[in-house]
Amino acid sequence: MMEAVLRLLVLSSVALKVVISGDVCVSGHDSGPVFEDQPSSLIYPEGLTEGKVTLSCQARASPAASYRWLLNGTEVPLGSDRYTLVAGTLVISNPESIRDAGSYQCLAINRCGTIISRAANLKFGYLHDFSPDSRSPQTAYEGVGTFLACQPPPHYPALSYRWLINEFPNFIRKDDGRWFVSQVTGDLFVAKAEPNDTGNYFCFTTINLDISTKSTFSKPIPLTVLPDANPRKSSPSIKVRFSAETYGLAGHNVLLECFAYGNPVPKLRWRKVDGLMPSKAGTSPAGPTLSLPDLSFDDEGVYECEAYNSEGSDTYQGRVSVQAQPDWLQVMSDSEVEISSELHWSCLAAGKPRPSVRWLRNGQPLSTQDRVVVNGVNLKISNLALEDSGMYQCVAENKHGTIYSSAELRVQVQAPDFRLNPVRKLIPAARGGQVMIECRPRAAPKPILFWSRGTELLTNSSRVTVTSDGMLWIHNISRADEGKYTCFAENYLGKANSTGHLSVRDATKITLAPSNADINQGDNVTLQCHASHDPTMDLTFTWALNGVLLDLENSAGPYHRVQGKEIIGDLLIVNVQLSQAGMFTCTAQTVVDSASASAKLVVRGPPGPPGGLLVKNVAQTSLELRWSHGYDNHSPIGKYVIMGRSSLSSEWKKMRTQPENIEGNAESARVIGLMPWMDYEFQVIASNILGSGEPSMASHIIRTQQAAPTVAPSGLGGGGGDRNELIVTWAPMAREYQNGDVFGYILAFRKKDTSSWLEVRIPHVESSRYVYFNESLTPYSPFEVKIKAFNRRGEGPFSQTAAVHSAEEEPTVGPPSINTTALSAFEIQVSWEPVQQLSANGILRGYEIRYWRQHEREAAADRVRTAGLEPTARVSGLRPSTRYHVAVLAYNSAGTGPPSPRTTVTTRKSPPNRPPGNVSWKTQGSLVTVRWDRVTAMHNESAVLGYKVLYKHEEQTNLKFLDKTKTSVTLPLPKDNGYVVLEIRSWGEGGDGPAHEIIVSRDSGTGMMVQKDASATLSTHPAHLLCGVALLIRVLLSDL
Repeated sequence: MMEAVLRLLVLSSVALKVVISGDVCVSGHDSGPVFEDQPSSLIYPEGLTEGKVTLSCQARASPAASYRWLLNGTEVPLGSDRYTLVAGTLVISNPESIRDAGSYQCLAINRCGTIISRAANLKFGYLHDFSPDSRSPQTAYEGVGTFLACQPPPHYPALSYRWLINEFPNFIRKDDGRWFVSQVTGDLFVAKAEPNDTGNYFCFTTINLDISTKSTFSKPIPLTVLPDANPRKSSPSIKVRFSAETYGLAGHNVLLECFAYGNPVPKLRWRKVDGLMPSKAGTSPAGPTLSLPDLSFDDEGVYECEAYNSEGSDTYQGRVSVQAQPDWLQVMSDSEVEISSELHWSCLAAGKPRPSVRWLRNGQPLSTQDRVVVNGVNLKISNLALEDSGMYQCVAENKHGTIYSSAELRVQVQAPDFRLNPVRKLIPAARGGQVMIECRPRAAPKPILFWSRGTELLTNSSRVTVTSDGMLWIHNISRADEGKYTCFAENYLGKANSTGHLSVRDATKITLAPSNADINQGDNVTLQCHASHDPTMDLTFTWALNGVLLDLENSAGPYHRVQGKEIIGDLLIVNVQLSQAGMFTCTAQTVVDSASASAKLVVRGPPGPPGGLLVKNVAQTSLELRWSHGYDNHSPIGKYVIMGRSSLSSEWKKMRTQPENIEGNAESARVIGLMPWMDYEFQVIASNILGSGEPSMASHIIRTQQAAPTVAPSGLGGGGGDRNELIVTWAPMAREYQNGDVFGYILAFRKKDTSSWLEVRIPHVESSRYVYFNESLTPYSPFEVKIKAFNRRGEGPFSQTAAVHSAEEEPTVGPPSINTTALSAFEIQVSWEPVQQLSANGILRGYEIRYWRQHEREAAADRVRTAGLEPTARVSGLRPSTRYHVAVLAYNSAGTGPPSPRTTVTTRKSPPNRPPGNVSWKTQGSLVTVRWDRVTAMHNESAVLGYKVLYKHEEQTNLKFLDKTKTSVTLPLPKDNGYVVLEIRSWGEGGDGPAHEIIVSRDSGTGMMVQKDASATLSTHPAHLLCGVALLIRVLLSDL
């Protein structure tokens, strides 16, 4: 007793000092600092004068926090000219890399404790100029790959690279597959050089900092590409390789580079060797880079880059390993703990490599000593004292980062106090039931608790229990238990009590319990539930399914209350589903007690999904599928159906099986009719007399065994090309017919009427063309060709033989004679004596007409080709009154033959360029007479031979044509208020002159238009009325 009194005196003196000094955290009033904004790392441009660096720091605290800053663990001298504190934010003026680079941390401090921020690294970015030394010239050969080294200057951080050719801003395009700029080394690669690549190249580097950007470029690197009359074709050779072991951070991006030399220019594609390519990389990633954004651990694995062209392929593999910065799994939280008790805190963090954890108290390292035990992620403090109060932090770190978690510890010392949590004033309880009365005063250390009823001290008995934590339980309650109950609390700092009144009510009972039910899926069912209760209290009903409370208030849901008296709580379930089978519990409840009754609902329906799909004994075209029975849902399973899909389709289809009909007691079947070397996944569906159930989860994707090809390529043909070439073409084999990897084609060909076949192997699936060159090959020689596919497992059958001719030779003769006639000022008619098809060197496709003006060279002649063998054609678009030379040549796929004897023709004079003038009209009854002045030709125009009149009535779609030599015309008018559209033009040997258009209606009377052309007339009428007319006029004129 004496020891307790002494301890109380010590605590009282401490509390007195707290009140006097004001330096200690006040419980319920003060709070320790919590960071709202912490500093972030940044890169500042080196050499930037009169700049400032701002490192943010803001903490929520009561009283408000004060701030200090550390640089590499040493306190920053605030208040100087260079370092300014704005609230908690540190501003560094005129930063210098020598003095200011390093790791900065902010400390937030108040009387409740101190916390330290994460570290923010201030680094200085720079990009020096390229070396002033001249670069050595480089030479490359046409058709061969090469590279130019960037040799970037010193810099920080990483650069982005581009290349210029000859002058700014002539950058090399990223989408040109022949070129590639590595963003790792900056070097420029070209898959195959071409003569026009000769030039001066500049490496252009850019550095992007937080507040600025800087670029610089190298001295020119001269590149000369030496031409080669016959560039050698070559298979790909990969020259740019990503690292064999690439590390990436989770949540960040990884870019893999791969580029190859080759002729033709290789294409590139990517795959994940040990799994499916992540969808984030695209469905079929191609190109020199593979981007894996927002990296996750699922992206780990071996990635392969394949370069391929018609000459072969090359591959490279490397592993991507994913690591991660620390990330909290469990952190501590603010705690108020009574004095002399024990504190346990844990902090767990994920990361790769596994993070280490250390602890801080008020910003200082915490280690095992006296009452404190630090054991990695765990902190234990025994026999807590007031001085243990403060701000605690756990710090998790690995080589990729550091994270902080903070919490406040308050050690409490207090006499018992019921003001915040008194005993309930009124405690209702049901007769025959039980009641629990809580006693939870605030007190530190933990008080001694005991109960009394009136003046009687309560102790444990058959009906009364007082627990160690002060809870009072009364069982089998009767009316005699009514009255006042008082809880007493006492520790060495004081004592207190709180009283409540126990009121006993009638018990609630179920009078009509729900009955078990058995129904089919989709039916409705009502479960009954009635109850009695104390009339002074309200009664409510709730329902639960397998212990989960049901929502009876959603009118759109399946569960509904049956409206009725207060003592009735029936439940209506509509459109019952399999998921609603189980134990339904009705609970009748008042504020003091409740009563429950349960019933089982059996729902019969289609079977549930089978489980445990396993694929076994995979062959080329078949495999074994095993499964386990799912729920039969109270109706025996009748049969199973196996569904499958390949990687070529997203649609599930019924598979062929052995046995064909799978009985309901089966747990395996063989799937047949599959394609070799194809990826498949499968589902199993069970059915019974009530229908088919949900499909099982899909099996793992499996690939059938490889087999030799079973079909030949289709679309075999060819022909054409250059002299001495035989070109053979075919349709590339679709994926479903390849049956295996290492796929290619075997092409066999022979000259017709010879016995031996020449075979060539074409090693790539995407090849669709082969060119055979032989200087002794005669033009248009007939060949027999056939083709088959091969893969790792063997060769397939040959296709049917196709006939293909080697390249044709140009025709050797031309038309022996030609004739030309001028049709108008703009058009001539050309006819010729056809070439007899006596040559065996090709097939005549048509004729080419060449024409050129008298003063021009034949090399500048315009050309028109006919599409058939008709020995006549018209040439239009000529100039009036112009003399033309004309020749005709026969042509085939190889080119044109020798020209015919040339002839000359002179186009006619141009027609008058004026429409008929002084157009007038007069309506009389149902007729209109239109008159116009005669058009007189100038000396350089062709004579007028007559006039063409085109007209149409309102709502007619076709124009009518009149050929007149007179200067008037009489036409019928439509009824009512209809109108007539007329177009009048002169015509002669030189062709048609410009048109004059008028619109005449029945009520227009007499009218006259003086020298108004069609375009002017059209502008005075509604567009919707005349655009169709103008179109029809143009169509008709084109046919004249």
